[in-house]
Amino acid sequence: MNRPKVPQLLLTLLLCTTPSYAQNSAWVSYMEAGTAAYKEGHYAAAESALLSAVNVSEKFGSQDRRLATSLNHLALLYSTQGKYAAAEPLYKRSLAIREKALGPNDPEVAESLNNLAELYYAHGKYAEAEPLFKRSLEIYEKALGPNDPSVATGLNNLAELYDSQGKYADAELTYKRSLQIAEKALGPNDPSVAVCLDNLAGMYRTQGKYTVAEPLYRRALQIEEKALGPNNLDVSTTLNNLALLCTTQRKYAEAEPLYKRALQIEEKAFGPNHPSVATSLHNLGILYDSQGKYAEAEPLFKRALAIDEKALGPNHPSVALELNGLAKIYSTQGRYAEAEPLYKRALAIEEKTLGPNHPDVAMTLNNLASLYKDHGQYAEAEPLYVRCLQVYEKAFGPSNTRLTMCLKNYAELLVLTKREEEANKLLARANAIEAGESASKP
Repeated sequence: MNRPKVPQLLLTLLLCTTPSYAQNSAWVSYMEAGTAAYKEGHYAAAESALLSAVNVSEKFGSQDRRLATSLNHLALLYSTQGKYAAAEPLYKRSLAIREKALGPNDPEVAESLNNLAELYYAHGKYAEAEPLFKRSLEIYEKALGPNDPSVATGLNNLAELYDSQGKYADAELTYKRSLQIAEKALGPNDPSVAVCLDNLAGMYRTQGKYTVAEPLYRRALQIEEKALGPNNLDVSTTLNNLALLCTTQRKYAEAEPLYKRALQIEEKAFGPNHPSVATSLHNLGILYDSQGKYAEAEPLFKRALAIDEKALGPNHPSVALELNGLAKIYSTQGRYAEAEPLYKRALAIEEKTLGPNHPDVAMTLNNLASLYKDHGQYAEAEPLYVRCLQVYEKAFGPSNTRLTMCLKNYAELLVLTKREEEANKLLARANAIEAGESASKP
């Protein structure tokens, strides 16, 4: 699994003069310091500065827009750290202030709605996220016109939600409309167009439409390199995604230099201990794991784990992802005693931070169940497979392609326990899901 890049915190300072110049100047300084620390991955320093910004802005009045901005930025920091419970009330308070101060149809209200939707999306609460994304989009369309770049961004975010749920027809239409608006409003070579291309390509990659995805990735990369320079962080993101496409197609020789170049860009931009560096280390570890190069993969996963634990804290979902990667290479090598506690820790983190019904929880349940199955611990494996299926079905419905791996693994367990008739039913269901997916490919 590829990991998303760390979200960017955009600082928009409100040039207000009341209640005092000194207080406003202090607020601006704290916001600038918090934003800079966030971008560098210094989250403790960012939190300290942003908390100070909140405290100063409270003195401007409970309905001041600067307070809403401070709360919004602090919430984004907490969301990045996986502190979703801390982020949610801050986003909600920021939204309430903006709605009261600006009215329900102001673009700043749309921003707050989008951010709260992103929080729910990251938490796997898709039903809660969708109406917020849609309301945000409606505000942008009404306030700014249907062809404004902000509308393109709102469409892109909604498309990502559809994409994550396997609603590919809806996602494709929405991604394409976002791309069309961005190209018309900004020109065909704007970096925002590259973002649209990259996301559309990612959806096609997920569907196995590799020949459709590749030229989109390459066009996005060309745009970013020309507009932003060869060492820009957006370039590293597209390099990572193109490399993942190559890895999926087993074009390992093509993938490796792309991953290494992305890693080099991020280390140069952030230093060796930033979460974005951990992302590229993780992805390069997946490449080596896919080739059976476990000795090369292991230190990469360990380094990524150490970075994330230090930068994000020991209970962040990214830590769980690194634990899964490390446990997988141990399991594949038959090092079950080393793999099991890692999977269990990953599961505990995900259940605590994301909730028991998040798709990432299902993936870890599948991985731990497969470990037990391969080790002959069938009684321990079966309830995990059952729960994995339940989580996936609740999140995506009974016919989503994400179920097929768990269905096949569970069927293998049933064969091993002499329950061929039950196994055949699961395999038939998996095959039917895959057949439906294949029919939608060009």
